[in-house]
Amino acid sequence: MKIIRNLQLVGKHNKPILTDLFYLEDGKPKPVVIFAHGYKGFKDWGCWDLVAEKFAQNGIFFIKFNFSHNGGTVEQTIDFTDLEAFGQNNFIKELDDLKSVIDYISEEETVKNEIDLSQIGLIGHSRAGGIVTIKASEDNRVSKLITWAGVSDYESRFPKGDILELWKEHGVSYIENSRTKQKMPHYYQFYENFITNKERLHIKLAAQNLKIPTLIIHGTDDETVPLNEAKNLHSWNRNSELFIVENANHSFGGKHPWEEKSLPADLLKIVQKSILFIN
Repeated sequence: MKIIRNLQLVGKHNKPILTDLFYLEDGKPKPVVIFAHGYKGFKDWGCWDLVAEKFAQNGIFFIKFNFSHNGGTVEQTIDFTDLEAFGQNNFIKELDDLKSVIDYISEEETVKNEIDLSQIGLIGHSRAGGIVTIKASEDNRVSKLITWAGVSDYESRFPKGDILELWKEHGVSYIENSRTKQKMPHYYQFYENFITNKERLHIKLAAQNLKIPTLIIHGTDDETVPLNEAKNLHSWNRNSELFIVENANHSFGGKHPWEEKSLPADLLKIVQKSILFIN
């Protein structure tokens, strides 16, 4: 298996998009899957390498990447050493980053014999479930879509009333990272950027506009994104299949760090389901 790590793609926002490629180097055109991580996520989290290997072993060209403003750096891809970048992130930057990754794989000469550009699939976990849904609805290069514990709405996640006013007044709010205990900033620009681009960032509209096969995967015990959000996505998209995993949590049994040599049972189940769907 060929594994290329930490390619630095040039995006629109003056920070590299660190990207990994996993594939069997056999000169045969393969479907492409681009995986987008969720909020406070990163491409090297927990089990994502094992996930990438499983897809590649099954004849899929698998790409995972860090959003440019996820808070990691070229030197430190796992911990959040660039909190200023994290605070300046927003949904439009993430959509732009995903476009840059699609552009890269569509134009990269060194792997053109290994990929089938008529088969580009997106997978988004958690918050990125919305990002990949929106991108799939606006980019006709995308032929299949999968969400893992994906969100169905962004607006409802913003604070309201006095809390929103305080955020505006101070210009920044903080959330603690339960793993690193860092106070991670959100600048008010995040909300302003959402309001400015509210129509484009309407996940329901994007889902309703989709005309490609879509697989929506969710666990019944998701503690972060309620199962009802998967049911919403499914009800809005006539081309979708809903796959519910009994007793699965938000990360399908995965955690960081992950020391095991194999995937947790629930994550293995959804990877196998996703591979079948792509192939």
